[in-house]
Amino acid sequence: MADPSSYRPKPGQIPDSPGVYRFRDDHRRVIYVGKAKSLRQRLANYFQDLAGLHPRTRTMVTTAASVEWTVVSTEVEALQLEYSWIKEYDPRFNVKYRDDKSYPFLAVTLNEEFPRVQVMRGAKKKGVRYFGPYGHAWAIRETVDLMLRVFPVRTCSAGVFKNAARTGRPCLLGYIGKCSAPCVGRVTPEEHRELAEEFCDFMAGRTGTYIRRLEQRMTDAAEEMEYEKAARLRDDIGALRRAMEKNAVVLADATDADLIAVAEDELEAAVQIFHVRGGRVRGQRGWVTDKVEAVETAGLVEHALQQLYGEERGDAVPKEVLVPALPEDAEAVGQWLSERRGSHVSLRIPQRGDKKDLMATVGRNAQQSLVLHKTKRASDLTTRSRALEEIAEALGLDSAPLRIECFDISHLQGDDVVASMVVFEDGLARKGEYRRFQIKTFEGQDDVRSMHEVIGRRFRRYLQEKERTGEWPEGQDRPEEPLESGESGESGELGEPGESSAGPAESGEPGEPLAGVGPLDGLERLDRLEQPGREDDGRPKRFAYPPQLVVVDGGQPQVAAAKRALDELGIDDVAVCGLAKRLEEVWVPDESDPVVLPRSSEGLYLLQRVRDEAHRFAITYQRAKRAKRVRSSPLDDVPGLGESRKQSLIKHFGSVKKLRQATIDQICEVPGVGRKTAESVVVAFAKAAPAAPAVNTATGEIMEDNGGSTHD
Repeated sequence: MADPSSYRPKPGQIPDSPGVYRFRDDHRRVIYVGKAKSLRQRLANYFQDLAGLHPRTRTMVTTAASVEWTVVSTEVEALQLEYSWIKEYDPRFNVKYRDDKSYPFLAVTLNEEFPRVQVMRGAKKKGVRYFGPYGHAWAIRETVDLMLRVFPVRTCSAGVFKNAARTGRPCLLGYIGKCSAPCVGRVTPEEHRELAEEFCDFMAGRTGTYIRRLEQRMTDAAEEMEYEKAARLRDDIGALRRAMEKNAVVLADATDADLIAVAEDELEAAVQIFHVRGGRVRGQRGWVTDKVEAVETAGLVEHALQQLYGEERGDAVPKEVLVPALPEDAEAVGQWLSERRGSHVSLRIPQRGDKKDLMATVGRNAQQSLVLHKTKRASDLTTRSRALEEIAEALGLDSAPLRIECFDISHLQGDDVVASMVVFEDGLARKGEYRRFQIKTFEGQDDVRSMHEVIGRRFRRYLQEKERTGEWPEGQDRPEEPLESGESGESGELGEPGESSAGPAESGEPGEPLAGVGPLDGLERLDRLEQPGREDDGRPKRFAYPPQLVVVDGGQPQVAAAKRALDELGIDDVAVCGLAKRLEEVWVPDESDPVVLPRSSEGLYLLQRVRDEAHRFAITYQRAKRAKRVRSSPLDDVPGLGESRKQSLIKHFGSVKKLRQATIDQICEVPGVGRKTAESVVVAFAKAAPAAPAVNTATGEIMEDNGGSTHD
């Protein structure tokens, strides 16, 4: 690892002007390219104290061995040169978008003597007019089939075209009127090119004028009693309208615009682009990228604009580009786009109306694309195995942690403090083994103390199971603190069951008994089934199966608390680490510096997924607890009073307020309510403090419990 001070330029050596800079490693490979309004100010940021740098930036400057720069006259030139160098050198620390699929385009080869309409993928060629991209090739073929009735442009390959010209017989499309058959001279090259240009104009959104012209020709033919010609024109208009209907109108003012949305997390980002031409969505595409550099949303947008329009000219750059955040130097980027188009391009954030609504739709597509990408990545067996190996190597474990448990604390300003435990086996979530905890030994906000309590309770129950089944190794000391035999998952004191056993949850799918144990061979699976700590069907008893790795959501203090809880119980064969959310640093016990996993590490990605799932499960439980507390009433404390009889009481009296005012005899009149229960209801209301009346702030009226109001 290089020391940045070893290649830092001398004071005054860096010019204070716009430019582009390159960091190279000790093999002279370019590893990062950037641009700046002031090279001196920007490069000075890289040579400050390493502790103050973002972890990704710190990794880059310690990997580099030299830096060089090129001065340019304007910021627009810097933008263009940066794009060219990123494309040429492919630096490892720059954000580079990759297509999540290969998108087909509708292409018209205007560079040929007889232009051809066809489906094209891959790099764009000079002299070819492109429309799209489309989601599916069949969507292009359906559109073209409708359009050929009106614009009979050649669609055949070069071999078919030459064979028809040699034999003097056109292909089938020529016989049925869907090709003008230039191969046999039915039209001249000039006439065929005019057809191709009209096809391009219609696809570019200039549809209204052409359809009105056809309608006028149809009317003229009908007036001259040329009914066959009029019927043919009528069918042509219908075909064009059907082709137009395949792209719904989303912007009523016939706008030509590209809408770009970004969905991101700490490690990855997804970009979605909607191409709107003539007010209709003509194409859609998406990219995903690893955030290998410290970049905000504005930076991601700028990289997307460079990749999207870096090779485009003319009408391929729309008049309007709508983005979720403006680049750092929006004026220079807008000028660069205008130069590529040849006229002014508006780069802005939509603020209201249809464009803002459509941007929200594009954003939802970007979010779904990111979720789908993560799902595909997580489901790959090879990727999961590599992730577990990387975690084992980074933490110095003897073997890959096949079972990982992650703990998180959640509360609202110190109220309703709860914790979650999620379980991942072989990189896959085991929802049936999730557990949730209520913090009981103290009140208030103390995440470190809460973490110590939860870890202690979880592993205390594990030791209790070992003692009960006779698995305690000979010679091993019992923990000094006695096991709490009264702990119970059902009561919520130790841990309540997870999603599969606590009713429907967000995902709602219970874990399979042996789901997610892919790399284990048959003997290891059999060993699990025969363990005394497991039920007859192979499922582990609650907390009987220990993890190889405990992950806590937090940094050094939380890790130290978890380690202390394990030490107090005499457990020394379970590794502990923490993942701090702000910088994605991995903390281990008794170390002053964190373990920084590489940005491209699958191990870091897996740890982040585990941590985020624990956070989701904890906050879901905390919100449910808070909502239940808010909805509670004195009737909840009446022993033997179920939900149905509560509803009967409320229905009989009309409101909780009137029930509170009722006598024992009046309550006994409710069917199913005896005198003893009625006395308990009266006592419960007497103990409970009367609720303050709700006031309608608009009218000043006091609201009744049943939703009505009364004048004071």
